[in-house]
Amino acid sequence: MTVRPIRESDVADAALILRALDSELTVTALESRLRKTLASPDHRVWVFESNGKIAALCHAFIRPALEKPVEVVVQSIAVDPAVRKGGIGRALMRQAEAWARETGHASVALHTRNAAPFYVRLGYHEVAQTGLMRKSVT
Repeated sequence: MTVRPIRESDVADAALILRALDSELTVTALESRLRKTLASPDHRVWVFESNGKIAALCHAFIRPALEKPVEVVVQSIAVDPAVRKGGIGRALMRQAEAWARETGHASVALHTRNAAPFYVRLGYHEVAQTGLMRKSVT
């Protein structure tokens, strides 16, 4: 089991996993989105691979801001429902947090609709009634 950067060969598996977030996502659309995302040096996409199959993915980016310090934002994280509750989401969040530290950023933020208890267990706290969650990684 490995967390690693996404490869072009992962797109079909990644599209299946991301359909939980976008039910109409096609492989072709994801290929295009992935190329644009990875063209930016401030974006990263990691996958969790187990037995040669992609079980989850995480997209994070560095967000500049004027009203607060620059931080890493987890844009999306998706885990195959068949393997949830196995520490995969936690491993991907650790990767995003490590990248934040490596790039000199003091926090990781994300928006969540239904997974706030998961992020609270990881040390995140709600900073607004909008579901924004943030954790210091320094």
